[in-house]
Amino acid sequence: MSLPVAIEAIEAARERIAGAAVRTPLVRLAVDDAPAEIWCKLETLQPINSFKIRGAANAVRSADPELVARGLITASAGNMAQGVAWVARELGVPATIAVPDSAPRAKLDAIARLGGRVVPLPYADWWECIVGSRVEGVEGLFVHPVSDPAVIAGNGTIGLEILEELPDVDAVVVPYGGGGLVSGIGSALRARRPQTRVYSVEPETGAAYAAAHRAGEPVTIDYRASFVDGSGSRRVLDEMWPRAESVVDEPLVATIEQTAAAVRTLALRMRVIAEGAGALATAAALAGAAGGGRVVAVVSGGNIDASTLARILEGESPT
Repeated sequence: MSLPVAIEAIEAARERIAGAAVRTPLVRLAVDDAPAEIWCKLETLQPINSFKIRGAANAVRSADPELVARGLITASAGNMAQGVAWVARELGVPATIAVPDSAPRAKLDAIARLGGRVVPLPYADWWECIVGSRVEGVEGLFVHPVSDPAVIAGNGTIGLEILEELPDVDAVVVPYGGGGLVSGIGSALRARRPQTRVYSVEPETGAAYAAAHRAGEPVTIDYRASFVDGSGSRRVLDEMWPRAESVVDEPLVATIEQTAAAVRTLALRMRVIAEGAGALATAAALAGAAGGGRVVAVVSGGNIDASTLARILEGESPT
């Protein structure tokens, strides 16, 4: 089975995104009685506080300049929206972002600060934008938040950085939203260190990939919105199914309580602010789901509403 993207494309992406994305630190998480030696890859320290800047920058910088000049478009719950808006502002072109009407205020405010035009849609209509790779009535370059090969290659640069700093890593745990992050990181790991285990992780409120893995094909599941807004869905995108299957050893599922506890642990032990999806990998690693040895948890983003964070730090597990 071929990899989602070639290692050469990932290496080229690293050169292309220089000046937009930064090389983020890999920091040991010191927790008593942890089931493994857990290291956190802190994508929260990107300019938009999320890994999405990597894929957005690579997709736009490798696209037809004439199409880019018409403007940039994406459909995103928030983080890819910020990545596309950040790149658009850098280039001086408009950015139009379709968002689900449940998107958190922190992410909407960040899009506005970056100059993006927000188009809120009901969840079903927003999902159709992702499936169809278009927003009705808007022209320009549509940057798919998940399945664009250039986005996946940009995401894969995280895998290169992990291996350069921790070459004997035993496992890497990656949040699964649409599959683009784990497909990119997994491609780099399979090419450079195939013995490293690769785990995806989703919230229990929308573990579509875990369900597909069990069924042997994409299936539609019940989905409940939660504070883990950057991960979880009703169904795996058909085009992402074989890509994820080619690199993931096992899909994991974290409970809302485990995820909230991981947000607290990252904040109190490391002074790192993670959003729900950003804490999923840490939650799974702390639960022992990724096994022992050296385990890297990708902390994918930190764009969380202040009110939600405050409730979690007070001990709540908000839905």
